[in-house]
Amino acid sequence: MVRRITNGGRTPLDVVDATHDVVIVGAGAAGISVAASLLTRKPGLDIAIIDPADVHYYQPGWTMVGAGVFPPSHTARTMASVLPPGVKWLKVAVAAFEPERNAVVLDGCRVVKYQQLVVCPGLKLDWNGIEGLAETLGRNGVTSNYRYDLAPYTWELVQQLKGGKAVFSQPPMPIKCAGAPQKAMYLSADHWKREGVLKNIDIQFCNAGAVLFGVADYVPALMEYVKAYDIHLQFSHQLVSVNGPQKEATFARAHADGSKDRVTLPFDMLHAVPPQKAPDFIRVSPLADAAGWVDVDPSTLRHKKFENIFALGDCTNTTNAKTAAAARKQAPVVANNVLVARGVLNGLASYDGYGSCPLTVERGKIVLAEFLYGGKLAPSFPKWLIDGTRPSSLAWLLKERILPPVYWDGMLKGREWLVQPVLADGVKT
Repeated sequence: MVRRITNGGRTPLDVVDATHDVVIVGAGAAGISVAASLLTRKPGLDIAIIDPADVHYYQPGWTMVGAGVFPPSHTARTMASVLPPGVKWLKVAVAAFEPERNAVVLDGCRVVKYQQLVVCPGLKLDWNGIEGLAETLGRNGVTSNYRYDLAPYTWELVQQLKGGKAVFSQPPMPIKCAGAPQKAMYLSADHWKREGVLKNIDIQFCNAGAVLFGVADYVPALMEYVKAYDIHLQFSHQLVSVNGPQKEATFARAHADGSKDRVTLPFDMLHAVPPQKAPDFIRVSPLADAAGWVDVDPSTLRHKKFENIFALGDCTNTTNAKTAAAARKQAPVVANNVLVARGVLNGLASYDGYGSCPLTVERGKIVLAEFLYGGKLAPSFPKWLIDGTRPSSLAWLLKERILPPVYWDGMLKGREWLVQPVLADGVKT
């Protein structure tokens, strides 16, 4: 129970400001998709979405912005324009969860009660987790496609660089879209190759992990590009500090014998990716596991302790890749299972761990990685059309032309093209 005494001497839970059938925390890709899928199945359902943001972003497009393919405006719309009609928008941040009382406490100590709760606020990009990074972002050659306002600066730097050292970093897992750090690198290298300056640029990929990509089947195709672009792979290198004015990046380096040291690299361009974790209000809540992520059943996405709470997207402790494609597959599952909990539908649906990462290896070609829990390949297309383990121009067409409208006009509208949830007996709903 919240112990603070505020609001004229009453505790937050003494007075309830609003009650809704379903409350959704987070209006990102996951939250809006769940709301739309719920209303598709149960029109008129009383749903409230809690999110303080004014703008909704198509984050998968930021890689393309950083390569000069999309304009930034292509990836942003006002929140009001994308929320499903009939959903009540509570434009405020969440302060705490009170699952024993079916309540969410908002900033300002307003209290909202629910019958079912869906938690999907995304994750936290910890820019301050790397010493000196926040102060130098957007200048001194330091950029990141993980932020809307910085992706254009990535493209600016790529065009300006004619020689020198380009460093691309990747933090420890889990992170949002694990392929994004190297997507930026490949597209940058492809531009430098087309401009005839690649031979003048030393590209370093400093990865805190031990492998290039977590699903081995896609590594051979990626390694062909690593060799073609003459990229130097530095595994077990975690970015820990940045000196922007001096243009130096320092990495903690782990060795096979267990020893550690630090190495400092000069750079002319640094594409930095911050460490990532669950949002603070999730990590300190009763919903979190020991690592701070929302603790859910990996199949039903129902909370392991609180039966009327579900979660999806980047905030959960499921082992799938944290991508928009995963949220697209999870949203109908959660919508179905929320309505089962309400007695509207019968039969729990199952999420199989599907995730997708279109690895942009050059302008015009993509290695389309699709996989389930455990790294099992899960291609959406026949191999003769798109072989996901090989670079494909059709996969690029999918990324550039098809997926954006699928996102805006399909996923966010409750249109479940190719992602209808499957029940435990194998029947699609």
